[in-house]
Amino acid sequence: MHNTLSQKPVSTVFFNSLLFAPPFLFLIARGGTGLFSLVYLLVAIASWRAVRTVAAPRIREVAPLLLAFALPLVLALGYYVFDPEVRLRDLERPVRSLAAAAALLVVLVWRPSRRFLWWGLIAGAVAGAVFISYQRWVLGMDRPGGLINAITFGDISLCMGLMCLAASRDFHGRAVLWPVLGALAGLVGSVATGTRGGWVAAILAVILLLRYGNVLGGRYRKGAALLVPVLLAMSFLVPQTGARERAMQGVADVEQYFAGGNTFTNMGVRLELWHTATELIAEHPWLGRSVAAVDRAKQAMVARGEAPAYILDLDHFHNDALHATVFGGVVGLLAWAGTLLLPFLFFRRQLHRGRAQRRDVTAPALAGMLLVVCYFGFGLTEVIFWTIHSSVFYALMLFMLAGLCLTAPRQSVTGYE
Repeated sequence: MHNTLSQKPVSTVFFNSLLFAPPFLFLIARGGTGLFSLVYLLVAIASWRAVRTVAAPRIREVAPLLLAFALPLVLALGYYVFDPEVRLRDLERPVRSLAAAAALLVVLVWRPSRRFLWWGLIAGAVAGAVFISYQRWVLGMDRPGGLINAITFGDISLCMGLMCLAASRDFHGRAVLWPVLGALAGLVGSVATGTRGGWVAAILAVILLLRYGNVLGGRYRKGAALLVPVLLAMSFLVPQTGARERAMQGVADVEQYFAGGNTFTNMGVRLELWHTATELIAEHPWLGRSVAAVDRAKQAMVARGEAPAYILDLDHFHNDALHATVFGGVVGLLAWAGTLLLPFLFFRRQLHRGRAQRRDVTAPALAGMLLVVCYFGFGLTEVIFWTIHSSVFYALMLFMLAGLCLTAPRQSVTGYE
């Protein structure tokens, strides 16, 4: 008697694994997400005829998503051509982000089961929580970051956990406990890193879940969504998490900064960088300037006594909007905003249109909206798009979810048609 796996075509297992692997590997392996984004691209190229046939009728629908990632690339190419100080490596992030659109094409053609993406999120969140908890409470690391860094690890862990809540829509009965476990693991992973920026994203995500909580259905799913603010609040009451201490330290840092005290603190450095960014933007508001030009401008500010010397050792400005405007001006700010706004509107439209057309899009559409909201929230106190690792994760997850929205099955009164 053959088992279920052996009865499935090898191609089905392969394409399902393309959904499972990226979220599973992101927190526990170096380069896993990048590797599978390359695999998506190679598969899309190899099956180009099928891709062209299937994708052509959808091109107008997915145009906003492609535009969202094409504009930053066009802008980067323009700077590279006309500014001799712009480096070739500055093109890597926008190129790889747009190349992640291959995931959308592959999903449209081969239609893998979205359950594998949900299981990848759950397994990835749990594995990440175990890994980071070991570093924090067994090895005694104060700010563990896994194989990346504490802020990125904590932010993405939280994001994966919140997307598990959206995934719970596809689980029924007691099986809903699996995505709830993933959501709890995501929160544990975030708290263990001591990252505070994720709290803002969590608040925004809870607001979104309250707005669209009715589409989750079921008291267990709604209860799980309400657990997010409850557990975050409880983390302040448990001394071992360090959450309360980190929050109070942040408040003290801000008070000290405005009182004219030491600014070389976690929050003080951010406030100083934000002040520096606004000064730099005022000098070149429309098109920004290159990395080398910004470095020279920062050195001049330090020489004039307008900024502390430590800003010279920091590569970004701990705020996505300010960072994009410093280096790209208003044009760069609009390009950055497009990578968030256009996908959010796409997923929102899919959610509303899917309900009208009786398509089962609730889980992937809501997960996509949560992904965008999380990255926006992270970007308020961090440049979450600074590393290629987190940029590719965002683009790849976004395009996979978009593909799953567009291939969502129709429903009849009794179930799937």
